Parts: sequence; structure tokens; C-alpha cells
Amino acid sequence: MYIHKYIPHNQGIDQKHIIEIQLDSFADRKYRKAKVLYDFVEKKALSDPEMFYVLLDEVQMLEDFVDVLNGFLHFQNLDIYVTGSNAKFLSSDIITEFRGRGVQIHLVPLLFKEIVTEMNVEPSMAWRDYMFYGGIPMVVMEKDERLKVEMLHQLVHETYLTDIINRNRVKNDADLEELFKLLASTIGSLTNPTKLSNTFKSEKKVDINSWTIKNYIDYFIDSFLLSRAIRYDIKGKRYIDTPCKYYFSDMGLRNALLDFREVEPTHLMENILYNYLLEQGYGVDECI
Repeated sequence: MYIHKYIPHNQGIDQKHIIEIQLDSFADRKYRKAKVLYDFVEKKALSDPEMFYVLLDEVQMLEDFVDVLNGFLHFQNLDIYVTGSNAKFLSSDIITEFRGRGVQIHLVPLLFKEIVTEMNVEPSMAWRDYMFYGGIPMVVMEKDERLKVEMLHQLVHETYLTDIINRNRVKNDADLEELFKLLASTIGSLTNPTKLSNTFKSEKKVDINSWTIKNYIDYFIDSFLLSRAIRYDIKGKRYIDTPCKYYFSDMGLRNALLDFREVEPTHLMENILYNYLLEQGYGVDECI
């Protein structure tokens, strides 16, 4: 991710006041050591009172990165920008490490409008691809449909599911993946952990309690893979916690999870519209 483009060069900022380090790069590998990076940036900050803009990409590769970043906060002339991925940074709770001292920007898959506008493609064909492959930028840019499918399979299985399992120390990963598939096949349907538990018992012949299912669903939500739309009773003017609906953040990931079966246009459209409304700043509830 090239975040240097957000630095206002046209406002007179000297290039020497921009410190850009890509921690996944072989050339920058020495900065993965906490003290090496801290000493390097500290020396810069103490040498010049002007503002320095520090850009750290793939910061999860830096040892003790929380302590290092907290240390940088004591310098008045450091403006820190951080990007990251994998288990820790897929989680929404990373911002709690820096509560009140930073701003989290959650990047979401491309919207359909963005794809049509930026890539100048014919809307009807773009819509078919969007429902099938979703809006993850590297998948959208790939022209080979076979490679699109491979990318999505790798993302959903080798990145997201693996990270969720490792981060949360999930012992029965088969049940977690099966639940994820079950939610994928029932997008837009009202459900709750108890109902899902009963489904496991009746259809899968697996005994998994509702509390475990609730925890698994929270893992998916915490990793930005799912969103929950709870019910609002218009007449009673109150929210009802259960049952509720779950929607996927990206259709390509959802479809890859099901091996691109069950591609029902009406259900996918409902999910896409839900995501669009969220990105437009609306709160979306299931009303009764």
C-alpha cells in the first residue's frame, strides 16, 4: 500500500521529513527490530524541530510494535501513519491499544459504483462480475477468471480463516468453517445462535452449543468479514437482539467459501445494497 500519496507535498513539505519504511521489504528488514527502528526515528525527530511524517507499512512485522508506537507519541514533531494485516490487524480491537491517541481507518472492498467509474467498464457485465467476484481491488484488477477464483480461495481459507483460528485459539476449526459456510448460504435470513445450534444437530449431526456459536460469529464480525443487522420493532420503538440477519463484507469471499455455488442474485443483491448503505453512512436495521 503506497500511503505516501496522502502526504501533502504541494504544501511545502520537504522529502527529507517523510520517513517511509515498508517492513515486509527485504531492504527494510533491519527495521523490524524494535530498538533499531525506534533509535532511527528518534534521531531524526531530535535533529530537527520540524514535523516528520512516519509511514510504516505492515507494522505487525515490527517486534513490540505497540510499545514502539506508544513511544513515538511522546514526540511532538512526529505524525505517524500505520498500515497492517493478518491476525492482529484483521481485528477491530487494535484501536483499543491506542484509544484516544489515534484514528482507525477501516478500508472496505470497492463499491460497484467505484468499479464502473474508475475502470470505465460496461455496467451490466461489471454487475455480473461484482456479484460473483466481489470488490477486493486485486481481484477486480485481475483479468483471468481462473486466477480471480484462486485469489479468493486463498484469501478466505489461508488468510482470514487461518488468522481467526490462530488468533482466537479455536480448537475445532472444522466447526468454525462449517458455521461460516452455513451463514454464507443463508445471507438475508433471520437466525440466531440457538437456531444455528439446532441446525448443526439436525443436519450436520454435530453437537455445538449456542454460546460457542455466538463466540464464533463474534470472531467473524470482529475480523470485518460479517456485519449484523439487528431487528427494530417500529411499533414498540425498541431493538430486538434476536433473531437477526448477517451479511458478508464481500461477495467474492462469500462465494469462494461456498465454492461458487448458491449464487442467488436476489440474496446477493440484498447483501450488496446493505453494504452500500453502510458505506453511505446509514444505520441499517431489520424492521418489523
